[in-house]
Amino acid sequence: MSIQFITQVVQVTSAILLIIAILLQRGEANVGSAFGGGDISETGNAKRRGSEKIVFIATFVIAILFVASVIFPLVTI
Repeated sequence: MSIQFITQVVQVTSAILLIIAILLQRGEANVGSAFGGGDISETGNAKRRGSEKIVFIATFVIAILFVASVIFPLVTI
């Protein structure tokens, strides 16, 4: 197997995992705030706990892996 094939596999896998991780996250905005409104009592400073925090951190790790797999072939040329 060549390094190019491995890089492509890492790119595709990390892209799919990144999409899944983003979709698993809880949305911060409700429907009213999408149209300029919003809940006045909601400050937006809620802390992430438990599995939500794990998904949040995993999203960053997967994103870094994806960016590294995109930049790596450009640097090694």
